[in-house]
Amino acid sequence: MKKVVLILISSSLAHAEGPWARHTIDDSSKGADGIRLADINGDGLPDIATGWEEGGIVRAYLHPGKAKAKQKWPAVTVGKVRSAEDAVFADLDGDGAADVVSSCEGGTKSMFIHWAPKELSSFLDASKWITEAIPATARKQAWMYALPIEIDGRNGLDLIVGSKGNNGSIGWLQSPKNARDLSNWKYHKLQDAGWIMSLIAIDMNKDGRDDILVSDRKGQRRGIYWLERPEASAVEDNQKWRRRNIGGQDREIKFISHGDLDQDGVLDIIAIDKKSVIWFRAHKTGWSEHVIPLPKGVGGGKSAVILDVNLDGRNDIVFSCEEANGPLSGMRWLSWRDSPFDKEWQSHEIAGEPGVKYDQVIPYDVDGDSDLDILCCEERDQLGVFWYENPSKK
Repeated sequence: MKKVVLILISSSLAHAEGPWARHTIDDSSKGADGIRLADINGDGLPDIATGWEEGGIVRAYLHPGKAKAKQKWPAVTVGKVRSAEDAVFADLDGDGAADVVSSCEGGTKSMFIHWAPKELSSFLDASKWITEAIPATARKQAWMYALPIEIDGRNGLDLIVGSKGNNGSIGWLQSPKNARDLSNWKYHKLQDAGWIMSLIAIDMNKDGRDDILVSDRKGQRRGIYWLERPEASAVEDNQKWRRRNIGGQDREIKFISHGDLDQDGVLDIIAIDKKSVIWFRAHKTGWSEHVIPLPKGVGGGKSAVILDVNLDGRNDIVFSCEEANGPLSGMRWLSWRDSPFDKEWQSHEIAGEPGVKYDQVIPYDVDGDSDLDILCCEERDQLGVFWYENPSKK
């Protein structure tokens, strides 16, 4: 690890701009806990899957079109499960319809497949959905996240999965020939884990196979690393999945993302802990770590992403927070003046005072006006699932 460089943030602009307009997609239940995107009806627009942890339901939302994006979106409850931490679209049985996989912690400690009706016309009919637990996961671990991906080159999609707490691990669920025969899904453990936050498919070593980029926030094996994916013939041997450390072992890292912050053509990883955004830069000999302290007036860090917020051709950082109690902001964006290595970054408001516990930040041009808006959810003030409208104009 190379020398850490501290980048200080100027808070002079922290309240110079008003909060962005918030548009509610759904606030009908309690404890919206993360959103995952996929275009499930082929209209070129991203749809959303969300688990409502306290509400005990999993829901899917269809993008209504850019002209109607500021209204509440068409929704369906795909299943009723307790303590859902994650929900993600995946056509597991290959019938052309996007199913939903939910990962549950709490007393449930199971993963579920919510089988979608084959006919798209029935997608919004809750009575046509079927929910079943995956026996290999049932009451085994506090499941936190699932990543649909083809691993073994056979049958259909497999699932990289992560959990937290006692018996916490990263592993993968191997799909059988008949994905609907849930008793034949097989779990392969890859690593012990403390509290998995991120599982990202990305080809880190340019060998043509997506590896698994990980953030683990707790325990002796915490930090940011990637699991080097072996050839398909060796994936069932957990010893062949080599762990490659990046950094953050001395921090409680939350969500991570990747991009090219300094626009030098080399992969960067952006992480966040309670007090800082951490920028990891790749080098031939390893990774250097650059710390960007969070500004005053915000909660504890939860998620951070790279994007050009104000369309000036330079990459910025948007971050979200939890513990944003009282007047504290739950989301802002940061910009630099001369270089990403400036000693001072400027802080700009997005969320303002509403909201306490925000989740993962998802940039997307929801309304089609050529700037990136921010999709997110919040689970304490019950803001639900929503998007912030970027006020920048091209």
